[in-house]
Amino acid sequence: MGLMKVFSGSEILAMALQQKIEEIGVDVVVKNNIQSARLGGFGNSDLAVELFVQETEFAKVNPVIEEFRMSI
Repeated sequence: MGLMKVFSGSEILAMALQQKIEEIGVDVVVKNNIQSARLGGFGNSDLAVELFVQETEFAKVNPVIEEFRMSI
């Protein structure tokens, strides 16, 4: 079992999706590349934040992700 990336994008959208996923009882792993970029002296990127869930939870979160994508 491993982690599966379910989102890459802005910090604001990532936080919104993370909240929706956590509302259905699934833990989210967040990789925030914005802070890494700042520490390295680089600017922001549009793909600055990535969200991951356990592969075994993907079927449960997929409808939430699809609904989220349709709403943005």
